[in-house]
Amino acid sequence: MSGLPSPADMSHAALVALLMHNGGSMDLPAEAFEPDALGDGRGAHHAMQFVPLDATTVRLSVVPRPPGRGAGVEVRNL
Repeated sequence: MSGLPSPADMSHAALVALLMHNGGSMDLPAEAFEPDALGDGRGAHHAMQFVPLDATTVRLSVVPRPPGRGAGVEVRNL
């Protein structure tokens, strides 16, 4: 895996990566965009977590956002 985008660009990069890996589109139910699913309607209560599984695979997860202003991208090793 190459270098990660900045935290400010991570949501966009992850969305594009997921869509491209799945043929360019995915079908989601409309309720996937409701405030309860996103946290506060903007996703501000969620953070992205990347876990390298091996040299060629990474797990992308949505996790509770840590408190404070330092929240951003977290990369964890298994």
